[in-house]
Amino acid sequence: MKKKYTTMDPKLHVTLEYIYVLIGSAFVALAFNLFLLPNQIASGGVSGISTILYGVFQWKPSYVQWAFNIPLFISGVILLGRQFGAKTLVGTLFLPFVVYLSEDFPAVTLDPLLGALFGGIGVGIGLGIVFRGKASTGGTDLAAQIIHKYTGFSLGACVFMIDGLIVATSAFVFSFEQALYALIGMYLTGKTIDIVQLGFSYSKMALIISEKEDEMRKGIFEVVNRGVTQISGKGGFTNDERPILMCVVNQNEVTKLKQVVKAVDPSAFVIVASATEVLGEGFKRE
Repeated sequence: MKKKYTTMDPKLHVTLEYIYVLIGSAFVALAFNLFLLPNQIASGGVSGISTILYGVFQWKPSYVQWAFNIPLFISGVILLGRQFGAKTLVGTLFLPFVVYLSEDFPAVTLDPLLGALFGGIGVGIGLGIVFRGKASTGGTDLAAQIIHKYTGFSLGACVFMIDGLIVATSAFVFSFEQALYALIGMYLTGKTIDIVQLGFSYSKMALIISEKEDEMRKGIFEVVNRGVTQISGKGGFTNDERPILMCVVNQNEVTKLKQVVKAVDPSAFVIVASATEVLGEGFKRE
């Protein structure tokens, strides 16, 4: 008998992705108006540009963001192809729209450190939700992709150059201290995106090389209650066959695993590395 799998209706799935984009864009916009803009924190991106131009010319940030986002999106479609899709267009337009609607909301705090902390976290939550909807909010990310295509620089370097230039400009327009706060916000945004995408749980992957692989495998099964995968390996010096046992455990099971290894074979060679996302039996399921 064939096993039946239940999947989400494709139309509902697409609808949920659009909802993610709208909710995420709203989070970014509110974090911008409630925390970043009132404290003159230009933490990269088109929002950072709009903060600088608002500080210099008092131009409305929502208009500035539309003025940059729409041409960048069109340029991205022309130069990079039709890979961004309608969801990215929705994020590109909707984020400045929420900025426009919430521009008169009172600031939550006028402490720049608190503004950088909670603004960075809020933007990270919003962008993480947008990314879960398989879209983006456009802006300087598209500019970075265009530069990457025509210069050969890595995409990460292009993003760093653009955001770095924006933060450096804010140091001249506002103050060096404000630029440092902007760096804090950028760091927290990146970390928060990872949390939204991957969750708080961090698993550990252990690679164990031991001459007592059968006993080791049995001990892990019985004590740690985790599965083990045996990988064929060969010693680089001796050229002897050396099976490698791979085991993935939760963070709170690492000590138990190390105790088993030490009890079975104190001379075993063990590598324990972080695994930020594990899908499958006994772990997270998508």
